[in-house]
Amino acid sequence: MKVLHIIPSIAKVRGGTSQAVLDMVKALQITNVNAEIATTNDDGDKLLDVPLGKRISYNHVPVWFFDRFSPNIKAIREYAFAGELTKWLWQNISQYELVHIHALFSYPSTMTMAIARWKNIPYIVTPHGLLCEWSLQQSTHRKQTYLKVIEKANLNGSQMLHFTSEKEQQEVSLLGLHKPNFVLPLGISLPNKITDARQRLRQQFNIPRDEPVILFLSRLHSKKGLEYLIPALGKLIHHRFTFILAGNGTPDYEAQIESLLVSHGLRDRTFVVGFVEGQTKDILMQGSDLFVLTSHSENFAVSVLESLAVGVPVLVTPGVALASVVKQNQLGYVPDLDVTAIAQALEDYLNNTQIAQNMGEQARKLISEKYTLEKTALQMQQIYQSILQKEFLPTSV
Repeated sequence: MKVLHIIPSIAKVRGGTSQAVLDMVKALQITNVNAEIATTNDDGDKLLDVPLGKRISYNHVPVWFFDRFSPNIKAIREYAFAGELTKWLWQNISQYELVHIHALFSYPSTMTMAIARWKNIPYIVTPHGLLCEWSLQQSTHRKQTYLKVIEKANLNGSQMLHFTSEKEQQEVSLLGLHKPNFVLPLGISLPNKITDARQRLRQQFNIPRDEPVILFLSRLHSKKGLEYLIPALGKLIHHRFTFILAGNGTPDYEAQIESLLVSHGLRDRTFVVGFVEGQTKDILMQGSDLFVLTSHSENFAVSVLESLAVGVPVLVTPGVALASVVKQNQLGYVPDLDVTAIAQALEDYLNNTQIAQNMGEQARKLISEKYTLEKTALQMQQIYQSILQKEFLPTSV
């Protein structure tokens, strides 16, 4: 079975979705799916330094990169126009039995769906939260027009829609697409355990051994709810804790966050470490005591899974799709997106750190049982097979 995955970008600066797609394709190959990725050389404001127009091994995954049009106008640049990708798709898409589209409202995904429809190649679409209410409310008129004029026909032409959470499935059901769909979470690779991560983290930042470390690790973006989290932490300065803020954003937004930290009295107990990866990221994730993500909307949040997988409890708000899993299985805290509610949950954690450690142990077990890449890739392979064989599928897997 030969499957082409299309995504506008797989650059690390684009967040967890890019890595999740790379991981998915890598895991699918183990299930004997001949999966490849076609994408652009987008790297945020820059371009990846990669060969173009030929298949290469990128992070051990077969990838075709095509040049992204890069004018000075950000909105055009973000659309990821790629003329050479269009030519390549016209010539090569028929070599694939199935196409898997990731993300929407971008040139690569829109054009691929249109070409697949024209050439009668079946395709599946994973919106990655871009059809959820919060996302559609951003640039509302532009997205609604795009959806009505272009993307709705492309979505209705798909064989199936893939949602990564029941929350996403419920929100998209309000759009009236009436397409077969299913829910299958993104999987993760269980990380190698760093036995002395806690000690190494505290040595690196000169943090007392018994002081709790609260970690935020995600893109710095207005959807992440830092305007609630930082004031909530500011209400707790009578407690001992260190806050680590990992991730990057636009210079303007980073300046706003810096200002918030200062105005709420947190600057002297906060380490702003920027974008992290590799072992540095692993030490942060495994050496911290609580992971926090207070997003307005978060379709899946791989970083939450990664924390739970290493036994670190989490604090997430209801807009994070995994919030129901956290709440049902008592893996952490799920306050409303409200400064007072978040502060109360944080205080509960700081007053009961041993209970939180027990939550972390429960989390480690649950993730290893249900959310590994091996399990989710095998389920996706079965879904691909059933689409090609035109079999009925349930709406949840």
